[in-house]
Amino acid sequence: MVTDTSPVVDTQDDEAFRASVREFIAANYPPGLPWHDIAFASVEGPTVETPGMTAWRKAVGERGWGTPTWPAEYGGGGLSRERARILQQEFERAGVYNPIGGMGVMMFGPTLLEYGTEEQKKKHIPPICRGEIRWCQGYSEPNAGSDLASLQTWAENKGDHYVVNGQKTWTSGGQWADWCFALVRTDRSKKQGGISFLLIDMTSPGVDRKPIRMISGLSPFCETFFTDVVVPKENLVGEEGQGWTIGKRLLQHERTNLAAGGESTALRASNFVGKAKAARGLDSEGRLSDPDLRARIAKFEIEWAAFELTAQRAVAESKSGGVSTIGSILKKVGTKLNQERAELAIEIAGRQGLGWEGDNFSEEELEDTRAWLFDKASTIYGGSTEVQNNIIAKNILGMLEHQ
Repeated sequence: MVTDTSPVVDTQDDEAFRASVREFIAANYPPGLPWHDIAFASVEGPTVETPGMTAWRKAVGERGWGTPTWPAEYGGGGLSRERARILQQEFERAGVYNPIGGMGVMMFGPTLLEYGTEEQKKKHIPPICRGEIRWCQGYSEPNAGSDLASLQTWAENKGDHYVVNGQKTWTSGGQWADWCFALVRTDRSKKQGGISFLLIDMTSPGVDRKPIRMISGLSPFCETFFTDVVVPKENLVGEEGQGWTIGKRLLQHERTNLAAGGESTALRASNFVGKAKAARGLDSEGRLSDPDLRARIAKFEIEWAAFELTAQRAVAESKSGGVSTIGSILKKVGTKLNQERAELAIEIAGRQGLGWEGDNFSEEELEDTRAWLFDKASTIYGGSTEVQNNIIAKNILGMLEHQ
């Protein structure tokens, strides 16, 4: 396979850039490689790549096109938002996927670009851009969920290092992650002001991970225990006591990206119309025979198309170092739409949409059932809908809390 990973010339016009993307895909995307989940972004299992997946990830990573708008000096693509949009359009046109993602891209990377030291950026950003590493998030604790500022994981200052003790829960992909960005307490005399943002190597002695099984049958989360874990001082992002500010910034990135609900191609793969026609049949005019279902599918697709355009703009701002002020609105609306999508898929399938196992159900039907159950949690994780309502009321609408 030819692998052309030479830098793209910035002086070319948009059409020349579009042509260069097409040439790159033709030269580097392995023939017959189907759409895949991103191996280093998965929260449902260990990193497993076929040779074709690995080759594609490396080719995209060397160009920086997995993180197209991130600075080129740290391994990003250095592209403008307009060029990044062209890149996305050409990936979608060719039916290929961006093999680089996960929490490093969605949340941690943009935050480190804003708050990290030069040494931290040089160490951690390039492997994220190349898709070589998994990150997990150490925020929630058994007694600090919605009231995250009550967290108690303690990082004791030992001069040139910290010693961390405590517990995190709902750590997405924690059992597979290489590194964790965590909020820890460095001062017990203050609430928000006593929290710091620390990077923890998950292979360190004293880190213990216990998976949590969900109703969907998956174990994408785990409990994470820290017992006398030594963390070097250079892994502190920002200053001591600045963790609450940095952590909130990261949550804005998270909520904006969670709202988008994945690549648009993945949604189109759901193929509501095709599924509905096969399950319900057509009327004399070739339309879906169930007019009520037909109207609700059309309503959903219109609402999703409108939402997706807004979400794409906000995600572009997030990946280029900015954060949209409407992240909480997108999280609230996007997760609700994802739940509606899952429920429509189940309704279309009828009895076949309620299978859990057995030869009477196809693999796609079983996946739809598990997705329906998994999406029930989407209005809780990443900040519940109730929390988003409070943020919207206070920070966007300017409403004051009742005194």
